[in-house]
Formats: sequence, C-alpha cells, structure tokens
Amino acid sequence: MFRRAFWFGAGAATGVWATTKVNRKLRSLAPDSLAVRATDQAVAAGHRLKDFAFDVRAGMAQREIELNDALGLTAPADPGAAGQAEERRGIAGRAPHRPALGATHPYDRNEDH
Repeated sequence: MFRRAFWFGAGAATGVWATTKVNRKLRSLAPDSLAVRATDQAVAAGHRLKDFAFDVRAGMAQREIELNDALGLTAPADPGAAGQAEERRGIAGRAPHRPALGATHPYDRNEDH
C-alpha cells in the first residue's frame, strides 16, 4: 500500500513539475515575450556599441595627445606665455617650420651618398 502511494505521489509531482516547465517555455516563446526579449537585446547591443564608440573616441584623443607631445606640437594653454618664452629664447618673430604637403622628414629618407 505504501509503495503504491509513494509511486502515485512521485508521478503526480513529476507531472506537476513537467506541466510547469512546459507552460513556462510556452510563455517564453509567445510572440509578446519574444518581442520584449528582442527589444531588450537590441537596446543592450546599442548600449554596448555606444560604450565602444566612447572608448574609441577617448583612445583617439589620448593617442593624439601622445603624438602631439612626441612631435612637439603641443601649444601652451596661455598664448601670452608662449610669446614670452619665445622672446626669452630669442626666436620671436620667426615663423615655425612647416614642411610642404607630401614632404618627408629628413631622417625618414634613405640616403646612400
């Protein structure tokens, strides 16, 4: 008698569990649920793309600063300070050297003579 009651209870519990699982899966595959999930994933992808674009832009700005520093193209924040520094060095009034478009740096040429 206990054996039959045990197996009846186990079968009923398994049936309830399976029914619950199937109903959850059916609800998750309903068109409304799929639309909400697709929308959420599209919004999340948009946020990731925006974050990536911000990271790229920040990296570009940082690299531009590094290159300007390496090439000595950085201008002081105070334009008056730049003029004073040039006057102290005795180079006031001279235009900075700017190579023509397409010109290479003298050290970049391969000179064999």
